[in-house]
Amino acid sequence: MTRRRRSGGWRATLSLPLVCALSLAALTGCGHVAAPDDPESRDGRAVQRMLDRRAAAIRDRDAGAYLATVDHGSARYRAEQRRVFTQMSAIPLRSWTYRLVRTGGFQPALGTGHRIAAQVELRYRLAGYDTAPVISSQYLTLAQRGGRWYVASDDGVVDGKRATEQLWEQGAVDVVRGRHSLVLGVGQDRRLLRAVAATADRAVPALDRVWPHEWAGRVVVQVPASLNRMAALLGASANGYRGIAAVTTGEVGGAGGSATPADRVIVNPEAYQILGDFGRRVVITHETAHVATRTATTASTPLWLSEGFADWAGYHAPGRTPRQIAPELTASLAAGHPPRSLPRDDDFRFGTGPDRLSRAYEQGWLACRLIADKWGGKRLVRFYRAVGEAPQRSGAVESALRGVLGVSLEEFTALWREYVRAELG
Repeated sequence: MTRRRRSGGWRATLSLPLVCALSLAALTGCGHVAAPDDPESRDGRAVQRMLDRRAAAIRDRDAGAYLATVDHGSARYRAEQRRVFTQMSAIPLRSWTYRLVRTGGFQPALGTGHRIAAQVELRYRLAGYDTAPVISSQYLTLAQRGGRWYVASDDGVVDGKRATEQLWEQGAVDVVRGRHSLVLGVGQDRRLLRAVAATADRAVPALDRVWPHEWAGRVVVQVPASLNRMAALLGASANGYRGIAAVTTGEVGGAGGSATPADRVIVNPEAYQILGDFGRRVVITHETAHVATRTATTASTPLWLSEGFADWAGYHAPGRTPRQIAPELTASLAAGHPPRSLPRDDDFRFGTGPDRLSRAYEQGWLACRLIADKWGGKRLVRFYRAVGEAPQRSGAVESALRGVLGVSLEEFTALWREYVRAELG
């Protein structure tokens, strides 16, 4: 079983979730001709051939061939597509493919031909960085003219949802290559992009020291122009990410090294730039931890463990005391409200009250720090992987606690509560 999350959202003090899957609802239209719902139908194959030409044009950097797949009757869309094609010219592509997933009903078009709604899967890899593709859905309107299919728009809506924006749709992409990182920015000072790359270059070896298992060893960071542009990349409301310095998008997969789509760290420039050097280092290291642990993070992994481990990795280097790192939990403890149980996944939901969200991250961090202090960092990694290898969420933590740490959930919770009091009291 897999699930998609949006990981990590560093609060401007510190905080963090992994990308939500768009529903694959059928696209329907009106008209008198049966919809070619099967991509293997004659029309489906014709559409796929057009999509293949479109993808080849992007890979070959051939603007003319790309625009040849755009409907000539859509002047505004053609101009937009010409601009977008230019804006992505600096991105180092290794692969780029489209796959027709499904179509809806034919719709009568002005003049000759027909228009049809289509859901298309885009897969692409960045050369030198992605070991697996990024996968996203696009909802296109296709037009048939003279027996040939063209793309007429890419702003289709399905059940009230639309495809999320891509960074290159927001403006010309500036590219900065680091030793272990690739930073893609739009509308940002190049000095900021270079600084983000330098921070990411330090985060990757930091993860190698605490996560001794195979991973890509590289991180791709996107820096949009604003909070609103960040939210558009995530297909979400900006209000839910105000004060969140960065998130990591990716798909949680099965254990055992199964392949999962590539991750992207997305920075909120408005929150990120108010942080000092220490905070920025922790943010990027935290997000890099999500990238490194992705294949070991499954539907069985609770958020207190995935977010707690990422915070533990981020704060692994000295520089702050526990009370400085966990101010909300410290205040709650001083007010006579110690935690009773490990935080639930709901406690990490963006849009939750900031104090509650901060306490959840602080509690998860201290739970992972307890394991590292008492049993060692290597045992913490073993515990993390054991939880992810469980066939289902129910009983996963309990089984790993007994098998790896030799304690029950009740015993661990008691140890954790005492540890919180000792560190923050």
